Amino acid sequence: MIQAAARRALESALGDRVEFDVALARHTSLRIGGPADAMVTPGDRDELSRTLAICHEHGLPTRVLGAGFNVLVREGGLRGVVLRLKKLRAIERVAPNVLEVEAGASHATITRFCAEKGLAGLEFGAGIPGTLGGWLAMNAGIGVREMKDVVLSIELMDRRGESLPKRPRAQLDFRYRTLAGLPEGCVILAAALAVEPSDPVSVQAEIDRLLAHRQQTQPLDIPSCGSVFRNPPGDFAGRLIEAAGLKGAREGGAEISALHANFIVNRGGATACDVLQLIERARTAVARQTGIELETEVQLIGEPGGEAR
Repeated sequence: MIQAAARRALESALGDRVEFDVALARHTSLRIGGPADAMVTPGDRDELSRTLAICHEHGLPTRVLGAGFNVLVREGGLRGVVLRLKKLRAIERVAPNVLEVEAGASHATITRFCAEKGLAGLEFGAGIPGTLGGWLAMNAGIGVREMKDVVLSIELMDRRGESLPKRPRAQLDFRYRTLAGLPEGCVILAAALAVEPSDPVSVQAEIDRLLAHRQQTQPLDIPSCGSVFRNPPGDFAGRLIEAAGLKGAREGGAEISALHANFIVNRGGATACDVLQLIERARTAVARQTGIELETEVQLIGEPGGEAR
């Protein structure tokens, strides 16, 4: 619950760019999630700075929610303020081999810009859902290429709303599906990314190839959160879950996809509890059959609520 003084401060600073008691099911790819106490969509970096300063002054926790992928929000919702950076989406070519991209830019916008300008190096992101900020936080990628391979530096804003010096790649601790070591409560603003001049037709062809592959192998036409489990060394979580006979398994409105077993989809009316039960079933079955303990890639956030059974 946002206290009255904090609510007034947010409303005064942000006007209609702050909303209260926002159903997060409308803002997550799984279409699951209880209410956020407040949601702010800053129009620019100055508004983001003011928002963070107000939250810090009033002791409100903050969390960035990009396109809502890779998260499972419990029905109890999130306390504090959810930040949506979708208006911070500028893309600029600042040198022949360098793009500067703000954190709210979507995967589709980034890959389309590269195709139009004939810039190679970021095609691997084609079809990886979310925004640049999410890509960075998760070190998103495919088998042969990840964000760590293309990031030159990142820009951050601290929890008080103050911009921090750019961090070069050498000072960033990218790991498998995570970017570790950032200051607590900081927000990723933008990144400089390495690209190479190329033929626009060739860049678009590679993007089309990757998109077609995703369309054939992943359930893109039904709500999901993306990959649920991290791939264990030398194997694939989807293969292990399929081998355990769980493709198509259901709990309530949630289902382990019959197309790709490392995806859990919402067939309608699924709760966080449904998804968590499937996660536990998959983890238990794979451990019993192979001895491998699967680790989740999807982040469980929020408080328990009406999903409990």
